[in-house]
Amino acid sequence: MLLARWTAIAFAVSLAVPGIATGQTSSPSGAADPTALASTVQPWWAMIATSFVGAAEAMPEEKYDFTPKDGAFDGVRSFAQQVKHVACANQAFFDEIEGKQPPPDCEHGGPSPAKTKAELVSYLKESFEYGQAVFKKLTPANALDPVSGRYGGPSTRLGIMTLAIWHASDHYGQIVVYLRLNGIVPPASR
Repeated sequence: MLLARWTAIAFAVSLAVPGIATGQTSSPSGAADPTALASTVQPWWAMIATSFVGAAEAMPEEKYDFTPKDGAFDGVRSFAQQVKHVACANQAFFDEIEGKQPPPDCEHGGPSPAKTKAELVSYLKESFEYGQAVFKKLTPANALDPVSGRYGGPSTRLGIMTLAIWHASDHYGQIVVYLRLNGIVPPASR
């Protein structure tokens, strides 16, 4: 629901500001602004980063192994596993965009040795910062460059960036449930 709302807002903004959806805005000199495309999608990355990291920080360390038991939660990841999975996946998506070898086995947390809350939150923050750095390189000229790999499949730079936002948002929704089941209101909802 939240993702749908933000998608609708992004679409409305792109219609309201001429040229922003295509990255064809102009700089003060009248030249096409190569950062305009990045600036249309990067705020959504920053928003999910802030929300996700805030939620990870809000869960007490002694609850990081929490897994819901009531309802249809058999076989789901613990809170810690959710955080580690998203950190690894962020790294993997942006490695693929950068033409680097992504970490293996992100489905199960990947190769990072992070285990404690502090280590996992640090890993998560680093993965969102890495994504931020790659977002800054997005231009109209490279947005449709092909990207391939086991995590994003055949797509484009913009496609994988969009996938990364969706993926982190999907898991954010899951950890929000974990927080609320522990009596914690996520910081983004306060």
